[in-house]
Amino acid sequence: MKTANSIPTEKNFKQKKAHALDTISKPDFSEGLFKTDNEKITLSHINEITLSYSGSLQSGILPSITSSQSAAELAYSHWNQNTIALYESFKIILLNNSNKVKGIYEVSKGGITGTLVDIRIVFAVLLKSLATAVILLHNHPSGTLKPSEADKRLTQKIKTAAEVFDIKLLDHLILVPDGQYFSFVDSGIL
Repeated sequence: MKTANSIPTEKNFKQKKAHALDTISKPDFSEGLFKTDNEKITLSHINEITLSYSGSLQSGILPSITSSQSAAELAYSHWNQNTIALYESFKIILLNNSNKVKGIYEVSKGGITGTLVDIRIVFAVLLKSLATAVILLHNHPSGTLKPSEADKRLTQKIKTAAEVFDIKLLDHLILVPDGQYFSFVDSGIL
């Protein structure tokens, strides 16, 4: 039970707040140092983040994507034929504004029935490469040409995020070991 003396007043509250602010240590960047609770750390102990993209090919010789079939043929030709029937992988085709292929990036490798896709990695690659459009790719080792509900949800999630960055999601293709494919656009899902 609180007594009249223990009920905080506005004055007591301001005094406690001022004292709390005085006890917070402030960074000391003089001489490139700052303090944590127990030690001084130099700025050279901080991780340096670098971003790089090496686009060495001239845009005139880059292949163009004109349809889901041309995207599927390109993807299938770049897929490891020794593993397409073994485990699921998720890749992206990075495109410029003329739908010329900047590159293909493997986002994840998974198991027999699925792979985990971190969309933060997808967008890190898209933004780093300055891609203006993307085609999502993954394989079904089982040969099933039907997207799962998880496939549909992931596609919608990436589409929504891509709109924020003004990146066009052109299609999502599912490839199977015999070279056939399923297109989300051609089937009206996307």
